[in-house]
Amino acid sequence: MIPVILSGGSGTRLWPLSREAFPKQFLSLVGEDSMLQATWQRVAPLASAAPIVVANEDHRFMVAEQLRESGCGKATILLEPVARNTAPAIAVAALEAMAGGNDPLLLVLPSDHVIVNAEGFRQAAQAAAGAAEDGALITFGIVPTGPETGYGYILAEMGEGVRRVIEFVEKPDAETAKTYVASGDYFWNSGMFMFRASVFLGELAAHQPAMLTSCREALAKARRDEDFVRLDKAAFAASPSDSIDYAVMEKTQAAAILPINVGWNDVGSWSALWEVAEQDGDGNAHHGDVLAQDCRNTLAWGDGRLVALLGLEDVVVVDTADAVLVAHKDKVQEVKGIVSSLKKRGRSEPTWHRKVYRPWGSYDSIDMGERFQVKRITVKPGASLSLQMHHHRAEHWIVVSGTGRITRGDEAILLAENQSTYIPLGVKHRLENPGVVPLELIEVQSGSYLGEDDIVRFEDVYGRG
Repeated sequence: MIPVILSGGSGTRLWPLSREAFPKQFLSLVGEDSMLQATWQRVAPLASAAPIVVANEDHRFMVAEQLRESGCGKATILLEPVARNTAPAIAVAALEAMAGGNDPLLLVLPSDHVIVNAEGFRQAAQAAAGAAEDGALITFGIVPTGPETGYGYILAEMGEGVRRVIEFVEKPDAETAKTYVASGDYFWNSGMFMFRASVFLGELAAHQPAMLTSCREALAKARRDEDFVRLDKAAFAASPSDSIDYAVMEKTQAAAILPINVGWNDVGSWSALWEVAEQDGDGNAHHGDVLAQDCRNTLAWGDGRLVALLGLEDVVVVDTADAVLVAHKDKVQEVKGIVSSLKKRGRSEPTWHRKVYRPWGSYDSIDMGERFQVKRITVKPGASLSLQMHHHRAEHWIVVSGTGRITRGDEAILLAENQSTYIPLGVKHRLENPGVVPLELIEVQSGSYLGEDDIVRFEDVYGRG
């Protein structure tokens, strides 16, 4: 059994904490581990090999680093050059799983769900394995806890254990959801699956042959390096964009379902996070430095500053370094509209946090004004920024802690704590951390244009252009 972890989502409904450049699967929303890390750790005891992870190309270094931190072995990371929904992502994973002549069971999992009872889920996966080996395409249905209108439903045959799927149905209105739940025959569609790689590909060939052709070509022409498999952009972009439900599960005669009750939540909104978060006696779920007085059923997320709440009920407050969200819990599904509005205005907040992660470390833009910007830069031990230059800005670097090796034109400089240097406009330069502890420095930029696209790279160990 090989886990296939889907990590291509952008998680805009959890804005401003989740953003396109750092979506919710990389966040530690429940517990200390990120949701991606928790997904792998949940199924690691079942895995016969390291997982196959399908990820957005822009997230590749975060995926690799977080899996490494969680003790995952050499994962196969397939990089999507464009988003094409879940069916093509699963198809390339299945093709990759069969590349060595094997035909393993695939346990397909989104990377951004919460499952409270991990052992219960592992037992369910083992219970599903026999039917999957015999050719069933199994979806894990969630026993509903209420008439939820935010999920699709699956109508199943009566019985115990794995049973036949009768029908997939779209997200219902409230009254229809009540009838579904009352019947006991409908289950939430979790987006988790198990099947043999060859069986899924055979069904895809029958129902979406053009998609399979594009995925085969994208993998055949992929560029492989030590860490990643980079799918061919032209071939993958030619694939139809479709979910596994529409492309295969709603059409196949082999669809089966195993209902489970394991404390599942897709954390698809702030109200959903409130449901799975630890709450006090008044139903308040708070993270960070939060002070609440006379409040009930609130969710407050503080990301640094003190957040004070007074006399509030059923309200969500999320405070980040550069944006604050205040919303009624009944309206949090509409956060996507806020994100769309910001995008139309050309704002950076839908995509970037103030603190931006890079393969070599991170930088935090702590102040900005006309013709200047101040950043706090952290470089991991042994890491190096690219050899680069800027057309429009000069830079001053002051080391706060650690040791920095600086290339400046033809010079090589070693700076220790409290030492500084100046990089003139147009001069090639590089920053490295030769030490064993993180390098922290303050960078002061000055010039006529301070955008991140004013970088001309000459050499880069991470293969960025």
